[in-house]
Amino acid sequence: MVILDDIKKSYILHGRVVEVLKGITLEIKEGEFLSIMGPSGSGKSTLLNLIGCLDRPTSGKYLLDGIDINTLSDNELAEIRNRKIGFVFQAFNLIPRLSAIKNVVLPLLYSGMPSEERNRMSFDLLQKVGLSHRANHLPSELSGGEQQRVSIARALINNPSLILADEPTGNLDSKTGQEIMDIFKSIHKEGATIIMVTHEKSISEHAERIITIKDGVCFSGCY
Repeated sequence: MVILDDIKKSYILHGRVVEVLKGITLEIKEGEFLSIMGPSGSGKSTLLNLIGCLDRPTSGKYLLDGIDINTLSDNELAEIRNRKIGFVFQAFNLIPRLSAIKNVVLPLLYSGMPSEERNRMSFDLLQKVGLSHRANHLPSELSGGEQQRVSIARALINNPSLILADEPTGNLDSKTGQEIMDIFKSIHKEGATIIMVTHEKSISEHAERIITIKDGVCFSGCY
């Protein structure tokens, strides 16, 4: 599903080149649950952003479902993100003025789908993550764990084949974090491919495979 071949990424910072990824080669099969670990500044979030088509590599080849991502325009990348990829972030990234169900429905607003059907799908997903009883509450009225459940429901709304999670339990206590991981494992059992960045060993162990990124290179688990 995901094939990375000698992926490098560098930035210009204060007039000098900073190499963040220094040649990552990695294959992730469809239906796999993968955890990416590494110390702060190791490049793991940069790698996740590249896989999620939020950024482009400086060099190297990236194939997603056989599509060479480097050949796509920005609009085509946006379409790939919308159709194939669901994102879950540490900070939840919910719209404060919108209720839980309206946050979940956001990715469908320009789909042409009737509002009644959009709302039904959103409610069903909130039910799936155990939060249908809080559908009309604002993010400020929800706990951190509840906000992350809304974020997961939103990530699932377009039925993506690939779920990317960047420190999904980073803002949660350990008990709530384990509950969130139970949801991810349930989603994985249904066939989704999940790639998760975490710095917590206990969280990474929920995955089938753990890779470690260190100083921009793959330290273990990539092959």
